[in-house]
Amino acid sequence: MEAIQKVAQIEDKSRADKAEAEARVKQALAEAEREGQIQLQKARHDAADQGKELLKRAEARAAEAAAEIAKRAEAESDTLRSAAKGRLDEAAEMIVGRVVKS
Repeated sequence: MEAIQKVAQIEDKSRADKAEAEARVKQALAEAEREGQIQLQKARHDAADQGKELLKRAEARAAEAAAEIAKRAEAESDTLRSAAKGRLDEAAEMIVGRVVKS
Protein backbone atom coordinates (compact mmCIF):
# COMPACT_ATOMS: atom_id res chain seq x y z
CA MET A 1 0.00 0.00 0.00
CA GLU A 2 2.83 2.35 0.85
CA ALA A 3 4.44 1.65 -2.52
CA ILE A 4 1.20 2.53 -4.31
CA GLN A 5 0.97 5.81 -2.39
CA LYS A 6 4.58 6.58 -3.25
CA VAL A 7 3.96 5.85 -6.96
CA ALA A 8 0.83 8.05 -6.82
CA GLN A 9 2.82 10.85 -5.16
CA ILE A 10 5.56 10.54 -7.78
CA GLU A 11 2.96 10.61 -10.57
CA ASP A 12 1.28 13.68 -9.01
CA LYS A 13 4.63 15.42 -8.65
CA SER A 14 5.50 14.48 -12.23
CA ARG A 15 2.20 15.93 -13.50
CA ALA A 16 2.73 19.10 -11.44
CA ASP A 17 6.30 19.46 -12.73
CA LYS A 18 5.09 18.93 -16.30
CA ALA A 19 2.32 21.52 -15.88
CA GLU A 20 4.80 23.98 -14.35
CA ALA A 21 7.25 23.38 -17.20
CA GLU A 22 4.49 23.90 -19.76
CA ALA A 23 3.46 27.13 -18.03
CA ARG A 24 7.08 28.35 -18.07
CA VAL A 25 7.37 27.48 -21.76
CA LYS A 26 4.16 29.39 -22.54
CA GLN A 27 5.37 32.37 -20.52
CA ALA A 28 8.78 32.32 -22.20
CA LEU A 29 7.08 32.07 -25.60
CA ALA A 30 4.80 35.01 -24.78
CA GLU A 31 7.75 37.09 -23.57
CA ALA A 32 9.76 36.19 -26.68
CA GLU A 33 6.82 37.18 -28.89
CA ARG A 34 6.42 40.51 -27.04
CA GLU A 35 10.14 41.17 -27.36
CA GLY A 36 9.96 40.26 -31.05
CA GLN A 37 7.09 42.70 -31.58
CA ILE A 38 9.03 45.43 -29.77
CA GLN A 39 12.09 44.75 -31.94
CA LEU A 40 9.94 44.74 -35.07
CA GLN A 41 8.37 48.09 -34.17
CA LYS A 42 11.81 49.52 -33.43
CA ALA A 43 13.15 48.24 -36.75
CA ARG A 44 10.18 49.77 -38.59
CA HIS A 45 10.64 53.07 -36.77
CA ASP A 46 14.38 53.09 -37.50
CA ALA A 47 13.74 52.26 -41.16
CA ALA A 48 11.21 55.09 -41.41
CA ASP A 49 13.71 57.49 -39.83
CA GLN A 50 16.42 56.36 -42.24
CA GLY A 51 14.04 56.77 -45.16
CA LYS A 52 13.21 60.30 -44.06
CA GLU A 53 16.90 61.12 -43.69
CA LEU A 54 17.70 59.71 -47.14
CA LEU A 55 14.84 61.70 -48.63
CA LYS A 56 16.03 64.86 -46.89
CA ARG A 57 19.57 64.33 -48.26
CA ALA A 58 18.25 63.63 -51.76
CA GLU A 59 16.14 66.79 -51.66
CA ALA A 60 19.17 68.80 -50.53
CA ARG A 61 21.27 67.38 -53.38
CA ALA A 62 18.45 68.12 -55.84
CA ALA A 63 18.21 71.69 -54.56
CA GLU A 64 21.98 72.12 -54.95
CA ALA A 65 21.84 70.70 -58.47
CA ALA A 66 18.91 72.98 -59.36
CA ALA A 67 20.78 75.99 -58.00
CA GLU A 68 23.86 75.05 -60.03
CA ILE A 69 21.77 74.60 -63.18
CA ALA A 70 20.07 77.96 -62.60
CA LYS A 71 23.47 79.59 -62.06
CA ARG A 72 24.83 78.14 -65.32
CA ALA A 73 21.68 79.13 -67.19
CA GLU A 74 21.98 82.69 -65.86
CA ALA A 75 25.63 82.81 -66.92
CA GLU A 76 24.72 81.52 -70.40
CA SER A 77 21.92 84.05 -70.59
CA ASP A 78 24.31 86.86 -69.64
CA THR A 79 26.77 85.69 -72.31
CA LEU A 80 24.05 85.56 -74.97
CA ARG A 81 22.72 88.96 -73.86
CA SER A 82 26.20 90.48 -74.10
CA ALA A 83 26.72 88.95 -77.52
CA ALA A 84 23.32 90.27 -78.66
CA LYS A 85 24.15 93.77 -77.38
CA GLY A 86 27.41 93.70 -79.31
CA ARG A 87 25.56 92.74 -82.45
CA LEU A 88 22.88 95.35 -81.80
CA ASP A 89 25.25 98.16 -82.75
CA GLU A 90 26.35 96.20 -85.78
CA ALA A 91 22.71 95.57 -86.79
CA ALA A 92 21.82 99.24 -86.30
CA GLU A 93 24.73 100.28 -88.53
CA MET A 94 23.67 97.76 -91.17
CA ILE A 95 20.06 99.04 -91.06
CA VAL A 96 21.18 102.66 -91.23
CA GLY A 97 23.49 101.75 -94.11
CA ARG A 98 20.65 100.11 -96.05
CA VAL A 99 18.28 103.00 -95.34
CA VAL A 100 20.88 105.53 -96.43
CA LYS A 101 21.71 103.55 -99.60
CA SER A 102 18.03 103.31 -100.51
